[in-house]
Formats: sequence, C-alpha cells, structure tokens
Amino acid sequence: MMTRRSTRSRAYAPDPGAPGRTCDLPGCGTVGEYRAPKSRQALHEYWWFCLEHVRAYNAAWDFYKGMSPGEIEAQLRADTSWQRPTWPLGRLGGARIDEELLRDPLHVLAAGRANDRRRPANEAPSEMREPLAALGLSWPLTMDELKSRYKELAKRHHPDANNGDRGAEERLKVINLAYAALRGRLAADPPLAAAG
Repeated sequence: MMTRRSTRSRAYAPDPGAPGRTCDLPGCGTVGEYRAPKSRQALHEYWWFCLEHVRAYNAAWDFYKGMSPGEIEAQLRADTSWQRPTWPLGRLGGARIDEELLRDPLHVLAAGRANDRRRPANEAPSEMREPLAALGLSWPLTMDELKSRYKELAKRHHPDANNGDRGAEERLKVINLAYAALRGRLAADPPLAAAG
C-alpha cells in the first residue's frame, strides 16, 4: 500500500514572507520568522517572533479579552456571516426587492404572487391559523394588538397567579410559542400582515 505525502508544510514551519529581522520581543536576538497579529483591531498588522516567543504569545492570546458578554455575542453573530450585513429573506437592506426587475423564466415568482392574490385579505396565512387560535386573535393583526393580548394571557395563565397549577403552566407554554410565531411573522413581513 502506497501512502500519499501531504504537500502542506508543517504548521510550525517559518513564514516564507518573514522580513528577516530579529524577534520583536525586546532582548531577544533570534530571527523573527513567525508572525502574530498585534491586536484584534489590527489583525493584518503583525509582530514577528522567534518560534519560542510566538508559542508563548499564542498561548496567552485571547481574542475576546476585555469584551463584555454582549460584545462577544455580537462578534459571534457577525462571524457567522463572515462580518457581512444580513437581512431577512426577500429583503435587501430593508428595501423590498422589485420583482419586476428580476428575471423569472420559470415563472416561480409569478406563481407566488398568484397565491397571495387568491387568499382574501382577512384570511390568515395557513401557518398562522393555529397560533392565532391559541391566542384568540383574528387576522389581520398589528403588533400592538398581539402584545396586548399576550400580556393579558400571560398574566392570567402564569403559574404564580394560579398557585403553581401545572395546567396553567402548560397553557402558558402554548401561549409563548404562539406569540413567538406571530411576532416573528409580523416582524419579518409587516406589509403582508397588515394587508392580509
């Protein structure tokens, strides 16, 4: 059996683009062949260290040092999209996509518009009927109406207001799920929700 040799250089091999100067750690006279970012704000500006000092630098490196939990969460969310801005599907930076400008040779978008026209304005989308029934609401719906009804039901069915009743707790879970579904729909597509 023949083994294939990797063409990748070893991870600890010196950087071929090293400037050929001494290690940036004061007092070290060894050649600095390994780069390390200066800070999280300057990831493309480098210190040049010898192997011993780059290992020590990397062992002590903490990208999130000094960040609050909220800043860390924001950084992680931004990293999931490679630091690029994102918008809800069907929108481009908050503005609706003009479907007339899109080429639609298979008439996929036209079929979607026809389905929207077939549903009467006061008829709820099929995926919203169950959450609406759970909250006792009707379509079309505004965010203010939804919030008001949710607060009312949450107070009424909270276990603390019902002496720890398990039935009230289960009802509150259903109310929370229905509220989340409707809130998500209204936040993602308010014009459709208002118009039906």
